[in-house]
Parts: sequence; structure tokens; C-alpha cells
Amino acid sequence: MNIDSKRKDEHVELAEKQYQTASQSDFQKIRFVHHSFPQIKTDDVSLASHMLGHDMPLPFYINGMTGGSDKTKDINARLAEVAKELNLVMASGSVSAAIKHPELSDSFRVIREVNPNGFVLANVGAHHSVENAKRAVAILEANALQIHVNAPQELVMPEGDRDLSMWLNQIEQIVANVGVPVMVKEVGFGMSRETVQQLINVGVEWVDVSGRGGTNFAAIENARRTTFSYDDLENWGQSTVISLLEAHDMADDVHLLASGGVKSPYDIIKALSLGAEAVGLSGQFLHMVVNDGPEKTIETVEAWKEKMIAIMTLLGKTSVKELQKTDLIFQRDIIDWCDMRGIDYRKFSKRSN
Repeated sequence: MNIDSKRKDEHVELAEKQYQTASQSDFQKIRFVHHSFPQIKTDDVSLASHMLGHDMPLPFYINGMTGGSDKTKDINARLAEVAKELNLVMASGSVSAAIKHPELSDSFRVIREVNPNGFVLANVGAHHSVENAKRAVAILEANALQIHVNAPQELVMPEGDRDLSMWLNQIEQIVANVGVPVMVKEVGFGMSRETVQQLINVGVEWVDVSGRGGTNFAAIENARRTTFSYDDLENWGQSTVISLLEAHDMADDVHLLASGGVKSPYDIIKALSLGAEAVGLSGQFLHMVVNDGPEKTIETVEAWKEKMIAIMTLLGKTSVKELQKTDLIFQRDIIDWCDMRGIDYRKFSKRSN
């Protein structure tokens, strides 16, 4: 097994361990104001959304996770089966391993083989060239491309990149030349409004703020180290909730997506209410397909749909877009962040007026 395949397997093992010990996320620090008369029925509610030029029956998708080894090929096949059955958008993990080692391509290509008509995103890091981005798209016959940015992970990773100087330029070149829609996402460290503005400036139209609260890649890479520890960076970054609040006023200039710490239908509804147009889940899907298999995972997601419709009915909202007119109350530490950063958090508490 080459070093890239070994790293991919280690990532999966450590991510699953993290899932078992995950602490409270900022999604638990938000409450909806209850209004007693929803004035709608459940049949009025639509869960449909839209992303990257694609109409989606559900406002969530399987986010980029894995690939690059025999073990992760099996996981990608399971995830693709779920995506096919539920008509979910699915992103692959980073295709860098297959670009470097073409013999690993089948661990990514299996996504397309299992789900030949699905909407699939290839995934590369921000350091890659336009040529490599096109290769990644070709390997998966992908409908769109996801570019991940992960500075803390790279710097903690023993074999990670140390030159981060050209990332924005590379993203700009890929967006302009790759030939498919592009989403840029963090990998669990969140985004500031300054970051989102930089992405807008280089032509990015779809941004997944992907904040703290889910898989922690600084902790994963730190666990792989054999020399000195980077444990002081394991709490680096902003939560998904904070990241959505940071970017909220930019919604006219960019399409916001959310991931990181999303574990339930209620979390999905909260992220949508904060301005996300769709929500990505990675650790939750990984946990389900590894432990329960595709069939049980499909049953679970079907139950999610019913729960989401119930929550939206309770909120009196018939569409994903309408959720941005719900009234939200934040706990103190979220308010403190907003105060320090000049974000008007009070407007979220009376949006239904």
C-alpha cells in the first residue's frame, strides 16, 4: 500500500473515532421562536432546492469524504448506492491520490459506475492546476467540481503542503477554465466574511463555509504525527453557524452552502434558516454506511425527510427559501462573536414580522 492509500484509510478510521466522541456543536446553541399557528399543512411543504445548476429533491447532499484505497473504494460504492436510491448529489473525496497514482482511479470511478446518472462532484485541493482539475472531472465523469481549502490541515499534516501562496490564483484559473460549475469549500475550519469576499473577487459563485463541529482534520493529522504535537491548533477556526452569520449579508453576491457538524434534520433546517441553500453531510453519512450499510442508511434518510417536513410545518414555511424568514435566538457566545465582528444578530430574532 502506498503512502497516499495508507493516509486515506487512516483518515477514515480517525474520522469514525471522532464521530463517536463528538461534542456539542453550535447548532445546539440556536432556538426557533415558536409561533402557535403555522397556518399550513404538511402537504404544502416542499424540500426541493437547487445547487450548481442542478435541481435537487432534497436540500442536502453527501459531501466529499474519501477514495484512494481498496477500503475507501468500498465506502464510495456504498455512498453512491445511497445517492442513487435517494437522488442525492454526491461529492468524492480528494482525487489527488488518483492524479498522482492513476492505479487508484477506480476507487473514485466506482461512484459513477454505481450511479451512472447521478449528479457527481469531483474534488481537488486549491493547489492543483487547471489540467489536474480537468483530470479529476474526467475520472468521475463529474457534473461539477469541488475545490477544498484546508490550510490548517496541510500545516499539521506531516507530508502536507507548505506553500500556500498561490491558492487563490489557482482557484481563479480553475473557475475560469475547468468547464464545469465549481464549488469552493473549507474542510471544517469555517470561513470569515473576508474569505468569502476573496472568493467572490476571483469569480467563485458557490461557497461551502464548512465550519467547526464535524470532522476535525487538524486533530486527525495531529494523531498521525510521530514528532511534536500540534494539539493547540485542534480548536482552530469558526463553527458552521458563525461562518454562515459572517457571510449572511453576502448572499446577493454568492450562493452559500453549509457543512460541518450537521448530524440531524433539525441541524439541516437551522443551517438553511441561516442562509444556506443546501447542506452537506460527510461524517454522518460515513458513520451510517460503515456501521449500518446502504439499506439502513436509506431508511434513516427517508425518516429524515418526514422529520424535516414536520419541522417546516411547525415553522409555517412551505419552501427552503422561506426558512430564511424564521425567527432565531442565539446563545451568549454566538452573540459575543457577533458583537465583536459587527454582525447584526438581533435582526434574526424578528424576521417573520
